[in-house]
Amino acid sequence: MPHDRHRATAIRRIAMLSVHTSPLHQPGTGDAGGMNVYIVQLARHLAARGIEVEIFTRATSGAQPPLVRLEDGVLVRHVEAGPYEGLRKEDLSAQLCAFTHGVLAAEAARDIGHYDLVHSHYWLSGQVGWLAAERWGVPLVHSMHTMAKVKNAHLAAGDTPEPAVRVIGEQQVVDASDRLIANTEAEAAELERHYSADPSRVAVVHPGADLDLFNPGRGRADARARLGLPGDAAVLLFAGRIQPLKGPDVLLRAAARLVEADPALRARLIVPVIGGPSGSGASRPAWLHRLADRLGIADLVRFLPAAPQERLADWFRAATALVMPSYNESFGLTAIEAQACGTPVVATAVGGLSVAVSDGRTGLLVPGHDPDAWAAALGRLARDPGLVERMGSAAALRALRFGWSAAAEATAEVYADAAAARSAVAWARSLRP
Repeated sequence: MPHDRHRATAIRRIAMLSVHTSPLHQPGTGDAGGMNVYIVQLARHLAARGIEVEIFTRATSGAQPPLVRLEDGVLVRHVEAGPYEGLRKEDLSAQLCAFTHGVLAAEAARDIGHYDLVHSHYWLSGQVGWLAAERWGVPLVHSMHTMAKVKNAHLAAGDTPEPAVRVIGEQQVVDASDRLIANTEAEAAELERHYSADPSRVAVVHPGADLDLFNPGRGRADARARLGLPGDAAVLLFAGRIQPLKGPDVLLRAAARLVEADPALRARLIVPVIGGPSGSGASRPAWLHRLADRLGIADLVRFLPAAPQERLADWFRAATALVMPSYNESFGLTAIEAQACGTPVVATAVGGLSVAVSDGRTGLLVPGHDPDAWAAALGRLARDPGLVERMGSAAALRALRFGWSAAAEATAEVYADAAAARSAVAWARSLRP
């Protein structure tokens, strides 16, 4: 019997759910961001370990094929649920029944027991995963990525609170999940504090970075030459979705304070902002441009569209610092990716950023969002190339701890633990008279 129980907990094939954003979308546009990178890299590295992954996501165009083979062992399935275009993430809860139908129909066309486990990402996917896992009699593992209660406690000025339907939905998913994967110990504590998650069902797995792509390469000077940037520039880079939650306005206000206090710095300062409008920022896409005009630094700010990962790696290498003034981050993958490229990170001391960045060693953590405090932190790096080099070298070494292979191995262990626990419960029930 122990042999049979071991066979019952083997994970061969999983259904991975990402309702609101496709892993094929360009990060930094719309709702695509770190979660997209997370899902793609985790799936690839699970497949390399022999676990097949089928990713279910909502179809957003009639031209999308029903199935896309991302690589051996990783399929992306586009599920029709609602109109292809015009739906915001906030509208998708009304399409969950249709999405669930598509997931269940795909499984019904397979042999019985095709999927051994469901791994859902974000609360919308968790709602679908809850029903699918219950229907198939397999474990549900869920990754929150962000939490409504945490976001609402750290809103940027003018940002929109998360609705009650999300708070309720998240609680349902937490209660239904066999295991919850948190990015950091702090996120695990938030799950327990805000959602009364059972600590025995919460596992901490740090996300990783693609270290083959994100690395120092030939160095900062070479990257700047490819991007057409002056060798002596102070490049304060923002890369991500353009929305109040990410705090790009904090960088602009700090940059204005910097050149006001030190006019000589103006000749060297470049502030690239790479990404597209998202969230509440999508309703006023030019808000950051207007702010740059009002602050008198429009000549210093370069607004650029979201870049492919290879191009983004060059921007990370070229930067004096990656600037992340977020109001909340469950982890902040870009912080690890930039550090892997040998670039310091200046970030808000919140959430996972306090784990990703070693304050004073691989970058600087700033409490709060006061522009003067940010100007002081950024000024240290803008005026001291030696400090940039020392922190950058330490950052590249620190990033080696965050590879995706290690993250996939830890995640596979969570899967096996969830399956074993469910098998043990079933075995115990079978012994009851």
